[in-house]
Amino acid sequence: MNFWKNKKILLTGGHGFLGNHLLGKLKEKNPKKVVVPSFAEYDLRDYKTCLRLAKGCDIVIHLAANVGGIGYNREHPADLFDDNIIMSTFMMKAAREAGVKKYVTLGTICAYPKFTPVPFKEENLWMGYPEETNAPYGLAKKMQLVQSQAYRQQFGFNAIYLLPVNLYGPGDNFNSKSSHVIPALIRKFVEAKEKGKKEVVVWGTGRATREFLYVEDAAEGILLAAEKYDKPDPVNLGAGFEISIKELANLIQKLTSFKGKIVWDKSKPDGQPRRMLDTSRARKEFGFIAKTDFKKGLQKSIDWFIKNRPQ
Repeated sequence: MNFWKNKKILLTGGHGFLGNHLLGKLKEKNPKKVVVPSFAEYDLRDYKTCLRLAKGCDIVIHLAANVGGIGYNREHPADLFDDNIIMSTFMMKAAREAGVKKYVTLGTICAYPKFTPVPFKEENLWMGYPEETNAPYGLAKKMQLVQSQAYRQQFGFNAIYLLPVNLYGPGDNFNSKSSHVIPALIRKFVEAKEKGKKEVVVWGTGRATREFLYVEDAAEGILLAAEKYDKPDPVNLGAGFEISIKELANLIQKLTSFKGKIVWDKSKPDGQPRRMLDTSRARKEFGFIAKTDFKKGLQKSIDWFIKNRPQ
């Protein structure tokens, strides 16, 4: 609580999925003020806007991003690269110029090389090129690490870089055109059940593996890092487990009580073959351990979607 006392916080992306959960936890810390700019009013691709927002702030937590699933990444590679590299570069530059004391920025697991040894260790980050469908987004986000380390070296700027795995939970993006795998599957199975369909089509072979972090756990990890971590090295944020897309689809099918069959569309890409993080650095440096049981987190996500889905 003492860390946040009398602090003015700028939280970009605070109206998004992760941002909403983080904002709730942040307010419990009772800082002096939390500024949460909306995209409609503040375009972070404009440097003067970033500078105006950063002035007078003690801490910036930069979550704002243009992000989506495999389909969205394939259709919008240039937008994903441009938006993310411009927003991130301008926001950090503005924060440094405005005299911000602590800067917390989020990378992405998509920044890791396509064939990273499992579990992914932070030192593996530069050992190859990212999976192709994720590369424009992943590389744009990875430049925040380069920028943060350069600013620390030249200016003594205290910027830290966190690498979260795919998040899930209540309030996720369930838009069928831009959602990630868990909300996409939840929507498919719930709607297929309600419409009495006999099958659900899922992209890929089902062999690819993923790791997922419950959004409330991610928010807790970010706040712990803001309070306790002040080093240049990147830090993974994850739950430390691996599940295949086939196992995931079967589990969501069971939790949604869909009785039909799953059809795998092998003409569509799997994305990165495997994903699972080594989370030992986060545990050692700021005591972060994910707490939410995956099955319980999925059930909460399903319940939220059924109750709150857009019409």
